[in-house]
Amino acid sequence: MQTNTRDRIVVAASRLLQRQGYVGTGIKQIAQEAQATLGSVYHFFPGGKETVAVAAIKHGSEEFAALLREALESTDDPAEAMMSCARQLAEGLRESGWTDGCPITAAALETLGTDSEIQQTCAVALREWEQLVSDKLLRCGFTTEDARELATTVIAALEGAEVTAQVSRSEEPLHTVGRQLARLVRSYGE
Repeated sequence: MQTNTRDRIVVAASRLLQRQGYVGTGIKQIAQEAQATLGSVYHFFPGGKETVAVAAIKHGSEEFAALLREALESTDDPAEAMMSCARQLAEGLRESGWTDGCPITAAALETLGTDSEIQQTCAVALREWEQLVSDKLLRCGFTTEDARELATTVIAALEGAEVTAQVSRSEEPLHTVGRQLARLVRSYGE
C-alpha cells in the first residue's frame, strides 16, 4: 500500500507539473489529485514540494524516454525514426487535448538561472534523451561527433515543436519538424 500511495503521489505530481508548472502546483493539490493525505505526501517526501517535484520530473522523464525509445526502435532507418518520434509526440498531444506536453519544460523554465535540484534533474533528463537519439544514430553508422550534435538538434527541435504544437493546438509543427529532421539525417548519407 505504501508503494501504491507513493506512486500515486509521483504520478499526480508529474501530470500537474507538466500542465501547470512548478510554481502553479501546490502540495495540497498534489495530495488531492493523488487521493492521498497531506501527511502521506510529507511522509514519503519529507523535503516537501521540491522533493516531490524532483521525483515527479524523474518519472515524467522516464515516461518520455520510453516513448522516445519506442519510436527510435520502430524502424532501422534513422530518418524514419525521427519522423516516428514527431508523430508519436503529436498523437499524444492531440489525445491529451494539448495539455500533456514535455514533462520537464515548465519546471525547467521556471527554475532557469538556479542551481536547484529541479534544474539539475531537468538537465539530466535532456542529456538522457539526447543519449537515446545519439545511441540510435551510432548504431546506424554515424560518427560520434555527428551523432552527438544531431541528437542535440533532434531533442531541441522536438521540444520547440512540441511547445508550438501546444500553443497552436495543431500537430503540424511536430510533423513539419519530423520531416525536416528526417531530411537532415538523410543529408549525412549524401
